[in-house]
Amino acid sequence: MVNPRNGAAGSLRQLDPRLTAQRPLSLFCYSLGWVDGSWQPETHTEVLEHFRRWGLRVNQEVKLAQNLDACWRYVTSLLAHREALGYEIDGAVIKVDSLDQQRRLGNVTRKPRWAIAFKFPAEEATTTLQGVEFQVGRTGAITPVAKLEPVFVGGVTVSNATLHNMDEVARLRIRIGDTVMVRRAGDVIPQVVAVIESKRLKGARKVKLPTNCPSCGSAIVTIDDEAVARCSAGPNFCSAQRKEGLKHFASRLAMDIEGLGDKLMEQLVETGRVNQAADLYRLTKDELIALERMGSKSADNLLGALEASKDTTYGRFIYALGIREVGETTAHNLANAFIDLDELMDASQDVLESVPDVGPVVAARIQEFFSDSDNRNMVMELRKAGVRWAAPVQTDAPKPLRGQTWVLTGKLEAMSREETKAKLIALGAKVAGSVSAKTDQVVAGPAAGSKLTKAEELGIPVMDEAALLVLLAEHEAD
Repeated sequence: MVNPRNGAAGSLRQLDPRLTAQRPLSLFCYSLGWVDGSWQPETHTEVLEHFRRWGLRVNQEVKLAQNLDACWRYVTSLLAHREALGYEIDGAVIKVDSLDQQRRLGNVTRKPRWAIAFKFPAEEATTTLQGVEFQVGRTGAITPVAKLEPVFVGGVTVSNATLHNMDEVARLRIRIGDTVMVRRAGDVIPQVVAVIESKRLKGARKVKLPTNCPSCGSAIVTIDDEAVARCSAGPNFCSAQRKEGLKHFASRLAMDIEGLGDKLMEQLVETGRVNQAADLYRLTKDELIALERMGSKSADNLLGALEASKDTTYGRFIYALGIREVGETTAHNLANAFIDLDELMDASQDVLESVPDVGPVVAARIQEFFSDSDNRNMVMELRKAGVRWAAPVQTDAPKPLRGQTWVLTGKLEAMSREETKAKLIALGAKVAGSVSAKTDQVVAGPAAGSKLTKAEELGIPVMDEAALLVLLAEHEAD
């Protein structure tokens, strides 16, 4: 199986348990939840020994180490024969053996103090760079993408990898035909990490930035203070920008149009049925059925999703417009600052800069966007199509979290991440995507990872979801 994790998860989610029973799933038991009776184990090792006697499967690689040096020798040994295990691992977990000491050490939010994960380096593989294509993003950014001879690495077959920008191409000294080292960054994103120059063939060609946009043919420009090259045309002329902008408009955090995926959006643009966002709301069932792989039921579902998406929020709508440099948090801050969209569209640079999280660059981008007559026309057409949101409620209620920066990490169970963000923003907080020395508070749910680790290293306060719910309830009562 190419991706065992996805295969196992999909098997367990089958609605018919008989199908799940047919899948060759297996597991290793590694922890005890509750003991009811006279047996009270003293160590983790004792627990695993009982599991084995009961017929439960326990990983044979488990070892008891007497000190840190022994732990290091074990981890090094495990890494050395990782490939021979017959299943994938991304590291080892080192635990305190004494259960009494585990209880005394306790947890930091959801993370035990008595266990630590040792992550192995990401898997790497070598392959050949067959070519470089240049993709165009919704803001016109030109991104070089490595076309690789397919190679299996980190559990998947990789044939494409981003090269980010031409500065990265220069740093790698990469040429077409080179043998390159590929890694899945975080075991997820394919990345070219190095060129093996000793294997370079004669005639290997340098990677050159095209002078014209591969989508529309307009000139490609570079700005002195930016690493990114851009198409000089706008989305009304460049179809690639238009496609990517429409995908952003329909995305989950924007208008959240369920069932309108990338492939379908590309069909709609390429067939001329959709040229701007408002055209989505004018689609008919006959037009949809005429598309590839679109049946009557699917067309009905998409039309229903389009109709449902018309009822949105002011912040989501601003974010959906795709204004450069305006992310989700900034869009919500703008929605809080300007009760009327017309007021936002006509706002001066100074007024925009008074909004939290909006500096000179972002303010200039907002003004630039709304000074374009095509963009203003798009907003007008969307309103005519029936896109609407509840008017913000003007209130003099205090903003107890004003000026604070919060970060959410891990899985939140009581509320969606979007709902949690909205509540924090309503209380005046800025919700950031990464932890820094300027972060005031981190909320950590289950499976919290590097953000939680960084918060602990920086000494930033961390609360779990239960504590957050108490805090929100207190402020709502106020």
